[in-house]
Amino acid sequence: MAIYALGDVEPTIDPTAYVHPDAVIIGDVRLGPGASVWPCAVLRGDESHIAIGADTSVQDGSVLHCTDRLPTVVGDRCVIGHIVHLEGCEVRDGALVGNGSVVLHEAVIGEGALVGSNAVVTAKMVVPPGAMALGIPAKIRETAEVPGWIIEATAQTYVHRATRYRNELRRLD
Repeated sequence: MAIYALGDVEPTIDPTAYVHPDAVIIGDVRLGPGASVWPCAVLRGDESHIAIGADTSVQDGSVLHCTDRLPTVVGDRCVIGHIVHLEGCEVRDGALVGNGSVVLHEAVIGEGALVGSNAVVTAKMVVPPGAMALGIPAKIRETAEVPGWIIEATAQTYVHRATRYRNELRRLD
């Protein structure tokens, strides 16, 4: 796997976290217990830090970055879908950020909230706990149509999948 120090700054990866061999982790990136980072995801903590909570998955092709004053912080049991871009924002526990979404500077995705696929959460936007953010730019729908147990089940699926990959993945070329 491609894990890089940047000067004296090295990633901190819990021994129970899973990083796919084709993911890239650079600099001040902190992966919590049971976290998983999937193929072609890039987490680049070069200006501030990136923190990924316990049992959170960062799926294929996602890009997480920070700024010189804004870390990117993702809580526990979150699902960061495929091809998501997070930068200088906060995603709180149990939230799901759908495939192809963008979450920008100082935005906060509340606990158990859902960002719909391809949504753009603009700078400083707050998505309340349990709400949905849909569209470009994202608009809030207060009553989530997706029950919280679906997000939790998806997060647990990736915890189990990471264990399988850690034990069974083998390169054939």
